[in-house]
Amino acid sequence: MQTLILKGSDIKPLASIKDIIQAVEEAFKQKGLGKVQMPPKTYLYFEKHGGDLRSMPSALESPEIAGVKVVNYHPNNRNLKLPSVMATIILIDPKTGTPLAIMDGTWITAMRTGAASAVAAKHLARKNCKTLGLVGTGTQAVTQLMGIHAVRPIQQVKAYDIYPEGRKAFVEKMSREYPDVTFQAVSSAEEAVKDSDILVTVTPAREPVVFNQWIQEGIHISAIGADAPGKEELDPAILKRAKIVVDDKEQTFHAGEINVPLKKGLIKPSDIYAELGDIVAGKAEARESDREITLFDSTGVAILDVVSAKLVYDRAVQKGVGLNLDLVSS
Repeated sequence: MQTLILKGSDIKPLASIKDIIQAVEEAFKQKGLGKVQMPPKTYLYFEKHGGDLRSMPSALESPEIAGVKVVNYHPNNRNLKLPSVMATIILIDPKTGTPLAIMDGTWITAMRTGAASAVAAKHLARKNCKTLGLVGTGTQAVTQLMGIHAVRPIQQVKAYDIYPEGRKAFVEKMSREYPDVTFQAVSSAEEAVKDSDILVTVTPAREPVVFNQWIQEGIHISAIGADAPGKEELDPAILKRAKIVVDDKEQTFHAGEINVPLKKGLIKPSDIYAELGDIVAGKAEARESDREITLFDSTGVAILDVVSAKLVYDRAVQKGVGLNLDLVSS
């Protein structure tokens, strides 16, 4: 059996954000129903270079598919004009172990993370949310906007980044792509947070950048940046006020927004309300009032990569996209 090789440029035209959201929501549902295998991601640290490499295997019963993603995070790549995050996904046929595809996973990583926030917002944010605050305006902010705009009637976006040129460029580009939305580059994280209905944090911070006194009742927060041990974006006092929903408890304990407050004893595992999959599967209630503060702690789970890659693979096969190789000798 041949293995399909897919470049990033092959993949982008094959699936929209709405396609990915649908696949991701189903993957969360399957997790909530206990029909997935997904050990926590493992890390290799390159301290000399200030980066890391993560391995993320998973398998689902429906769709019946398995795979592994390897993904790096090298923040200093910005100075080398390289992406900070690059990924490769190997898609495996569970029946035989055959590698169905090897594909660039960088775009899929960004899209499925935006889709995860979209699913969280669909179930946890108020239905009439109109203002989105972004803290961090890198690549991931683009797909966070894509996802949330697809599920909530966003009319205004306030964007903050520590790099003024970054937030300016983001606002200029997104204003062209979303003419129905008003964009504003703001000069502080506090400005991005205050009066926002939904807040998304996408920074590599290792200490809080968003503080409790800025958070009003009714807000929904997607905390995306804390995806490795020691990372932290939110004042722990926010966690004490919020309904905390995570993508995967075991993984979040050591790598999510809650990892530092847990180690310090500021919160307990019992403070976690549910996994998002439990809510999607109907095993736990979603938002219960308009005054509730809800928080989605996203570490990035492998099942989202695999279902998104499966969607892309199926479309590529249908359209004859990519290069087929006899990778495995008979």
